[in-house]
Amino acid sequence: MGVCGYLTVSWKCLVVLTFRLLFLLPAGLPVRSQGDSQPDNKVMENITVRQGETVFLTCPQGDVVTHTAWLNRSSILYAGEDKWSVDPRVSLVTFSQEEFTIKIEDVDTSDEGQYVCAVQTSSRPRTTSVHVLVLVPPQIINLSKDLVVNEGADVTLMCQAGGKPDPSLSWQLISPSGDLGSEEEVLEIPSITRQKAGTYICTAINDIGTDIQTVEITVNYAPSVSEGRDVGVTLGQKGVLECEADAMPEASFEWYRDDRRILNGFDGIEIEDLGHLSKLMFFNVSESDYGNFTCIAINTLGSSNTTFLLYEVIEPTSSTLLQGPRTVQDGNNGALGMHTHTYNCVVFVLFLLFLLRV
Repeated sequence: MGVCGYLTVSWKCLVVLTFRLLFLLPAGLPVRSQGDSQPDNKVMENITVRQGETVFLTCPQGDVVTHTAWLNRSSILYAGEDKWSVDPRVSLVTFSQEEFTIKIEDVDTSDEGQYVCAVQTSSRPRTTSVHVLVLVPPQIINLSKDLVVNEGADVTLMCQAGGKPDPSLSWQLISPSGDLGSEEEVLEIPSITRQKAGTYICTAINDIGTDIQTVEITVNYAPSVSEGRDVGVTLGQKGVLECEADAMPEASFEWYRDDRRILNGFDGIEIEDLGHLSKLMFFNVSESDYGNFTCIAINTLGSSNTTFLLYEVIEPTSSTLLQGPRTVQDGNNGALGMHTHTYNCVVFVLFLLFLLRV
């Protein structure tokens, strides 16, 4: 059996081997017994360092020191002023009778573990050991992609993160309402509605820092059209019918007069689509323009429609006071009824009062 037993090498074994290989007793010194040659062991408090920072390893020396070395878990870093490590991040800071200090820059998790300063004096060897702990800020390593789903679908969002200590995770809807969240790495959203569409933020946090990433959820749904508002326009003036639709994806619009579709530029009528809004514009309203119109909003999930009435408005003049108001037609025939009759009576009474004053 070897010095340390089979192939298992602990740091204590490594120290013993280092002493045997490096710290050969100078000529003339008496050979000591096995008991005398056992090193005095001293354990320092742990050194805690953040990932990416620099750690300094220091051990005291003394006038009677003949050899000294810094070792990590499996190899010699420095033997006196001689660098044994091939790692460019490891360098010598101080080597004197008072102290022996090296540093490791840009510390990573692979640098975590036990470090030993082995010192050979003229009397006996001694060791000073320290454990380096590397803290790592959170980093989100697995996150759901942006999603496009239909309204009513079940949605699952996943967020996983690494770090040391282990980070805590949370989900939050940050727009538009922010009323949905979870303190877990998984967020379940059953039967999602359009109100739950928006930006979801995953937050990973530990004592060292915070990592934040977002997922965008788009919810598709069929159009819903606002109720049409009837519009009154004076003959020869400009008239506009506005059709507004809420839809995802954005709806396309179609306009109809009775069963006939209206195309842009048809009979001097123009159609202007502005995303969720479509305008049917008459620049010089004629008698034939008055009547009922239908707006239909369409996307891949369905359609919705509403109707409008474009009716005539007559501006009062001296001649119209004598004649009474013109009958508002629905198309080309038929009076609108009681409204017009009442209006005629009021105008006639006002006209009689005017004559009596004269």
